[in-house]
Amino acid sequence: MASERVERRLTAILAADVAGYSRLTGMDEEGTHLQLKEHLRVLVEPKVAEHRGRIVKNTGDGMLAEFVSVVDAMRCAVDLQRGMAERNADVPREKRIEFRIGINVGDIIIDGGDIFGDGVNVAARLESIAEPGGICISGAAYEQVRDKVPFAFTDKGEQSVKNIAHPVHVYALSAGGDAVLGQEQARIETPRSPKRRTGRLRSGIRYAAGGLAALVVAVALWFAAGLVTGPPVSSTAPRFSMVVLPFANLSGDPAQDYLADVLTDCDRPQHRHAPEIETRQDL
Repeated sequence: MASERVERRLTAILAADVAGYSRLTGMDEEGTHLQLKEHLRVLVEPKVAEHRGRIVKNTGDGMLAEFVSVVDAMRCAVDLQRGMAERNADVPREKRIEFRIGINVGDIIIDGGDIFGDGVNVAARLESIAEPGGICISGAAYEQVRDKVPFAFTDKGEQSVKNIAHPVHVYALSAGGDAVLGQEQARIETPRSPKRRTGRLRSGIRYAAGGLAALVVAVALWFAAGLVTGPPVSSTAPRFSMVVLPFANLSGDPAQDYLADVLTDCDRPQHRHAPEIETRQDL
């Protein structure tokens, strides 16, 4: 007799359950059950359908879904956590229903509408190590979404998970440290361009040059005031002078030569009682 052929396919698996479900049912069994059903009906089921997924089954305190695209699964997970954060906004923390979500991409077995295999098991293990309100994805899933979604991930490294032969590389979106799971979308910060930094540097140097020039003038005026109010100065009295040495441009950028010019080209007409400012080029 020919052996029955097993149907398989590559798919993205999303596993979700309620963090601390036993504690919640211990506090209010019926209320928790009704709240979870309401979350599934109003939020979870519509979001899975919106992102072209399929709910495979409910698992009592959670659910298992599959998606053709890992990107769709990731976007759905983020929308679910955002939606739950909004729905929990006015609920005391100890009574909140918060999902933990795991996402994996792998080869699975299809049997009567249900799915099985290591691909499913890894997603379930990732969900179990996610924070309440958080998302953990496998390295295989991360490679598919890393350049396609604007979410900031934390690399958790390779982790050994229950009943999985090989360590799984884990990436996480944290409910506590990532605003994407609250009200705003997390963004990956890009470094400022060198041009922008250079512009800021030049602006700063201009301000500094102007400040130093003003200081030189203020000191000169102070000396001048002292001379005017003091005793008459004889024609043989030694002149007061201030020497400003040439400044060298050490930045290597010829565009910054103006700084040296500002500091050294400070000559101006002098009052006969005011000190002179000399520019010495021979020192």
